[in-house]
Amino acid sequence: MGKKDSKISKWRYKYRFIVYNDYTFEEVWQLKLSKMNLFIILGSLVIFLIVLTTILIAFTHLREFIPGYPDGNMRRNIIMNAYRLDSLERELEIRDQYFVNLNNIISGKEPNDFQSVQDTSMDYSDIIFTRSLEDSLLRLEIEMEEQYNLSVGEENRLEDNLSSIHFFAPIKGMVTSSYNPAGSHFGTDIVGSPNSVVSATLDGTIVLASWTMETGYVIQIQHNNNLISVYKHNAELLREVGAIVKAGESIAIVGSSGELFTTGPHLHFELWLNGSPLDPEKYVLF
Repeated sequence: MGKKDSKISKWRYKYRFIVYNDYTFEEVWQLKLSKMNLFIILGSLVIFLIVLTTILIAFTHLREFIPGYPDGNMRRNIIMNAYRLDSLERELEIRDQYFVNLNNIISGKEPNDFQSVQDTSMDYSDIIFTRSLEDSLLRLEIEMEEQYNLSVGEENRLEDNLSSIHFFAPIKGMVTSSYNPAGSHFGTDIVGSPNSVVSATLDGTIVLASWTMETGYVIQIQHNNNLISVYKHNAELLREVGAIVKAGESIAIVGSSGELFTTGPHLHFELWLNGSPLDPEKYVLF
């Protein structure tokens, strides 16, 4: 026990470090430390250096100088390649399913239903749609304002007048799915020859030319009389937003783009009048 206390007491012995002037022997600076104090100071200094190095590596660009660590461009390319690989796998899956269905049709078998699986993580059965007091008052106000409006019924007259307009067929082919608003199918699906050119059905201005996950490459044209035509699932768009097109002018190439609502190369064509869908087969001869 005595030897142990003796060892501990040695750590507490004070040592004095003194700096003298070599000519005058005057004391310039001194430092009094024990072994324990020296150990604590050195340990704290090491911990501080470790923490400082960790912070510099974690929150600054110095980490990019570490051999083998990817820089910002490399990490960005890795992420983009992962996205592209995922999209490519999805497109290959859709293509393989399309060929399987085509083989089944040729063999006289029933094609497989290839649709996206509904998200079951959400429960929509408890949603109740009700009208608020503000909504009812707004509706009443609008109805009172439109009570003597002579333009009421103009939409029906415009729809009747569409029969006198010559609609250019976007593509020539076979209709595989007709207009069915009850099934949320607001257009007509037409299958044509591969790489067919999609044409504008009427003169107008392109107001939308983009890509969506559901319908792929989409182009939308604004015509006169508040009439809009929509062309979906294209393989490539030939015109940009703002371009003025004539009836019969090429605007896209038929394809099967989109990850949710396509089972093969075809054109999904829609007609809208004043925000309401129309049956394209009533006005266009495909």
